[in-house]
Amino acid sequence: MMLDGSPADPADPDVLGLLLGHRLSAVLGAEVSADTPTRLTGGASRETWAFTAQPATGQARRLVLRRDPPGADRPDGMAREAAAIAGAHAAGVPVPLLVDSGTDPATLGAPYLITEHVEGETIARRLLREPRYAAAREGLAAELGRTLARIHTIPLEAVPDPVAADPLEQLRATYDDLGEPLPAIEIALKWLERNRPAEVAETVVHGDFRTGNLIVDPSGLRAVLDWELVHRGDPREDLGWLCVKCWRFGSPLPAGGFGTVEQLLDGYAEVAGHRPDPEAVRWWQVYGTAWWAVGCRGMAERHLSGQTPSMELAAIGRRVCEQEHDVLLELGLPADPVDTPDPAPGSDLHGRPTAAELVAAVAMFLRDDVMPATEGRLSFLARVGANTLDGVERELLLGPGLEQRHRERLAAFARDDQAGLASAIRAGVLDADDPALLAAVRAAVTDRLAVANPRYLTQPG
Repeated sequence: MMLDGSPADPADPDVLGLLLGHRLSAVLGAEVSADTPTRLTGGASRETWAFTAQPATGQARRLVLRRDPPGADRPDGMAREAAAIAGAHAAGVPVPLLVDSGTDPATLGAPYLITEHVEGETIARRLLREPRYAAAREGLAAELGRTLARIHTIPLEAVPDPVAADPLEQLRATYDDLGEPLPAIEIALKWLERNRPAEVAETVVHGDFRTGNLIVDPSGLRAVLDWELVHRGDPREDLGWLCVKCWRFGSPLPAGGFGTVEQLLDGYAEVAGHRPDPEAVRWWQVYGTAWWAVGCRGMAERHLSGQTPSMELAAIGRRVCEQEHDVLLELGLPADPVDTPDPAPGSDLHGRPTAAELVAAVAMFLRDDVMPATEGRLSFLARVGANTLDGVERELLLGPGLEQRHRERLAAFARDDQAGLASAIRAGVLDADDPALLAAVRAAVTDRLAVANPRYLTQPG
C-alpha cells in the first residue's frame, strides 16, 4: 500500500524503486534511496533492472536487480541462482558481487537477487566486431575454458538441486509436451541416442554459459552472468553449449565466436588438469542446438497459451527453424542454395496497398520512427516487431509457392503433414538415415528459414 492509500504495483518502476530503497535500507542498516530502475533488454524469462542506490551518507552504488516476473514466481530457482553466484565467487569465478536475495514476493513483488553493477560489454556483435575488443578476443576462448574449469570445481552442495535427470529423457519429455513434432528434431534425437558419450563425474554446470551472458572489457572477461539454469550434470554440457552456432553471432569461430574448440579445451585443461573429449563436447553441441529449438518453441507457447502474452515470446517461436537448420548442419546436412519461388499474384479485391505492402509500411515505421525516438527495452521491442513483420511480409509473398513444395515433399513419403512425418521417423517406419528423407527435411527447414530469417542461411557453419 502506498502512502496515499493506493495499492502498490511492483510492476510499476516507480513503485519498484521505493521497494528497493526500503529493502536496501534494511540490508545495509542505513537509510538508502533508490532511483527509478530501468528495465534492460534481453532475458525473456526473468526481468533485469539497473538502478542506483544512494545511502544517506557515502557514495552511490550502481546495482542490478534480477527478478521473476510478478505473478510467475519460481522461488526455488532464484534461491539456487543466488547460491550458485556465492559458490562461484568462492571458487574464483568472476561474478557480480551478490548484495541481497530473497524469495518472499512481498519484498520486491517476486523472488529476486541484487548484485553490484560490473562495467563492460555484453552485446555479442560489439564484442565480436569492434576494434577495441580485439586484444580481449585474442585470448578469450582459452580464458573461457579456464573459467568453466573453475565453475566445475564449485562443490555440489553449494547448489541445492536434486539428482540430475537424464538429459536426453528430459529433452524428449519437454519436446513431447509441446505437441508439435518436428522431423529435424526427431532426426537429431535419433543421432543423440546412438552417439551418447561415456559418462563422467557430475559437477555444477552453469547451464547457460555463452556469448551474451558474459561481461567483457578490452582487457578480457569481467563477469559471468545469468546463473538461472545452474544444475548438477555433465561438465561437458557447458563446453558444448558455448559452441552452439547461434551463440557465435555470425562469426566462423566455434567457441562463442571468439576462438577454436582446441583453444577452449586447452584453457580448460590448464585448470582442470585433463582435456575433455572433443567428440563428447560435439555431442553436447548437437544436444544444445536441439534443446534450444525446443526452448524457443516453449517460450512461444507461453504466449500462445495466454500464460505470458508477449510479442517478444511470440517472435521467438519463429526462431525454431534457425536451430533446426543448425542441428542439420552439425549432422553434416548443409543447405542447398535457396530456390525462392515466385511471389504469389495478389488479388484485386482489396486494392493497393496489398497486405504485404501494409505490413512492410508498419515495419518501416517501427524502424524509422519508433526506434530512433525510443531507447532501452522499448527500442529493442520495436526492432523485434519490425523483424517479425518482415517475416510476415515474406510469408504473404512466398507462402503459396512454399506450401505447394511442402505438400509435394510430404506426398513423396505418404504423409499429410509435418507431424505425421516426424511420428513416422520416431516409430522407425521411415529410416532416419534415408538420404531422400534427409534431403526432404533439409529442404523444408531451408524454406522455413527463407521466410523467418533468410540472412541466417548465409552465416558460416
